[in-house]
Amino acid sequence: MNPIDRQAAFSGTKTVSASLRVDAVRLHDYLVKALPAFTGPLALRQFKGGQSNPTYLVEMPERSCVLRRKPPGVLLPSAHAVDREFRVIGALHKQGFPVPEPILYCGDEAIAGTPFYLMSHADGRVWWNPHMPDAEPAARTRVYDAMNATLARLHSFDPETLGLSDFGRGENYVARQVARWSKQYRASQTEEIDAMERLIAWLPDHLPPPAPIRLVHGDYRLDNIVVAPDGSSILAVLDWELSTLGDPLADFTYHLMTWHMPADPSGASSGTLAGRDLAALGIPPADDYVAAYASRTGLDPRPHLDTYLAYNFFRIAAILQGVAGRVRDGTATSEHAPAKARLVRPLAETAWRFATAAGA
Repeated sequence: MNPIDRQAAFSGTKTVSASLRVDAVRLHDYLVKALPAFTGPLALRQFKGGQSNPTYLVEMPERSCVLRRKPPGVLLPSAHAVDREFRVIGALHKQGFPVPEPILYCGDEAIAGTPFYLMSHADGRVWWNPHMPDAEPAARTRVYDAMNATLARLHSFDPETLGLSDFGRGENYVARQVARWSKQYRASQTEEIDAMERLIAWLPDHLPPPAPIRLVHGDYRLDNIVVAPDGSSILAVLDWELSTLGDPLADFTYHLMTWHMPADPSGASSGTLAGRDLAALGIPPADDYVAAYASRTGLDPRPHLDTYLAYNFFRIAAILQGVAGRVRDGTATSEHAPAKARLVRPLAETAWRFATAAGA
């Protein structure tokens, strides 16, 4: 099997897949009525990247924007909540946080086949490999520091100030996430994985202590971030599907998995910094990155870091098991979904190694 060139495979757009087509005429007629400045015509292209909610570039004479919608077919409970995505980016955009500008939400399935929303198009660069090939060391240093600072800023917001005090339960976040993803894993399970069985049994009784309740992104990583073309700043944080109120340290340590991700010869995973010469690359080692976050926020995951990493690797394994379920059911939105589905076992085994380091 030839490895996937992630930058080539996931960058840019492609012709809309047959199973994800949207009626452009119907969408045009709707937008003419909903947006006073819109006159049309429009053209649709599907973004190559992403696994969950199908995302399209909508090219119009006035401007280009992005349409993001629920996938078709039978979905796992509470998944693909594009209405929640629209709400959270709206709240953050008002604060000047780097997210796309929300334009409109449409819950009428007759328009695009499933509920969708429109947002502005952040015209920058997405790095699909965490070591940022072709970048200069100084550029990598700037981007990683900006990523750290941006997540720290997200975790500094009072949810009530954002108007999001009801955006989730907040308390007992990790416990509820373990229960949720154990259930979702069972709903899409395709084989028995011993490490997942042990994690499902061990995690509920070995949770980190409660942390302050903050807005969490849920999938914060480099390939969900649009970087300015000159590499000087972050234009937009994308993919808020898993956002809710919860534990900011769980959110940060999910982001930290990049330093520990198991190698994937297929190239289907989000990539890893493990085994790379970080000093030569200009990327901080994990310990320094954690220290910078703790300094910026006053929140410190280090006393329970192994437990947090065990939880997060379990969680991403369960999320990718959902991809495996969609492959089984024929509803996966990417041709790379089968390769991603094969990552569940190594991710689960990595989670169990961290659980063992935490005393399991």
